[in-house]
Amino acid sequence: MNPPKLRRPILVCAFRGWNDAASAASSALETLADSLEVDVLAEIDPEEYFDFQANRPTISFSDGAHRRIDWPSNTFIAARAQGAERDLVLLDGTEPNLKWRTYSETVVKVAEYLEVESVVVMGSLIAEVAHTLPVPITGLASDDSIVRELDLDRSDYEGPTGIVGVLHDRCRESGVASCSLWAAVPHYVAAVPNPKAALALSERLEQITGVAADISGLEDETAAYEEQIGRAVSADPEVEELVNRIEADQRNRGDAEPDVPSGDALAIEFQRFLKQRDSD
Repeated sequence: MNPPKLRRPILVCAFRGWNDAASAASSALETLADSLEVDVLAEIDPEEYFDFQANRPTISFSDGAHRRIDWPSNTFIAARAQGAERDLVLLDGTEPNLKWRTYSETVVKVAEYLEVESVVVMGSLIAEVAHTLPVPITGLASDDSIVRELDLDRSDYEGPTGIVGVLHDRCRESGVASCSLWAAVPHYVAAVPNPKAALALSERLEQITGVAADISGLEDETAAYEEQIGRAVSADPEVEELVNRIEADQRNRGDAEPDVPSGDALAIEFQRFLKQRDSD
């Protein structure tokens, strides 16, 4: 890979999988890529990093006649923004199954090779938040000065992590300035793509990078999403009571980090919501 001429680039990453609840992070990255002039720089060979029984490749028809196998992808993309002061490098990724430390080291080496100034990793998590309120965005940064500079709401989360947390930690160890942004999505509707969370991530990312995406599509999808979810919730008194309670609790918490519900609560409430949604 010959290094392209990029202006003060920032590496922006999103990974499908565990770190991408309701597809919010990957949708935000796709929106950004669709808004800019992009060129593929390189791809990470999936052979070393994926269990293909867990992340199976897919078959599709090419030109309506030939079958093509699409493997789990991790693609580096140069994204140039006309009128902005900098360019971006996008990593459109899928969380690997294997060798996370080696994978993260590869990403950091590419960042250093391309002379990126900093790394921003986006993710979305399931939390006890209401779809009716603004999407909470929490963040981590490699040092306290970046937290203050970017005005991040610092996360106090402790528990299992995914490739977002591992990559962020690897950047810190390598001395690469980095931050991670997390959007909280309602646990009672986590299987439905959430354009509202993608929109919130996009807006926060623009504040950090100074590069604007065309978010008009996400805005239209958000309006339709809120209307659809609102109808489904109002059709089930139990779910409506649940949402009202979560909304009240969230307002009382103010700027505090959203609660992560238990697995049992997720299963019970989520199944009830899907049952109602299917009947509608």
